[in-house]
Amino acid sequence: MLCADEKTSIQARQRKHPSLPPGPGRPIYVEHEYVRTGAWAYIAAWDVHRAKLFGRCERKTGIVPFERLVAQVMRQQPYRSARRVFWIVDNGSSHRGQRAAARLRARWPNIILVHTPVHASWLNQIEVYFSIVQRKLLTPNDFANLAALRDQLMQFQQRYQRSAKPFEWTFTRSDLDDLLEKLKQNSHPVAP
Repeated sequence: MLCADEKTSIQARQRKHPSLPPGPGRPIYVEHEYVRTGAWAYIAAWDVHRAKLFGRCERKTGIVPFERLVAQVMRQQPYRSARRVFWIVDNGSSHRGQRAAARLRARWPNIILVHTPVHASWLNQIEVYFSIVQRKLLTPNDFANLAALRDQLMQFQQRYQRSAKPFEWTFTRSDLDDLLEKLKQNSHPVAP
């Protein structure tokens, strides 16, 4: 089972002055003036059982960049020969609905696309990894150019992969059913 999504518009910001590392009794100093040197979309997939990452930087999101990620994964074992490969995705335009499921299945017959409920992309475990990337690599955002940002993203992915373990996912199907029922009740109040 793979969880996939895009982390969009990751800007490469070149600071006017270098950031100063934290010192005794003081935080990091980050220059507030910067020049934008472009942006990447980081498109990634996470194998939830094997704790394996796949990722790529693209100029923009969309059907074609997402399908490049799918091909990157599906050409490898064990996915290529697996009977079924579940891909958990949100409802983003790159992979929304049954048309996306049919399009991917036409190319990769063993793919089963599973969409998270609307406004529940937090159920997708790739979002956990994206939050780690944000905290550990992208904050503060200080990259000389797009090439440096891409290189750092790919190096971080490789470094993280060396020690990655499956996330301890404690949110159960029962928890999801309870949450959906609660949301359903809140969105359709019953008249007294």
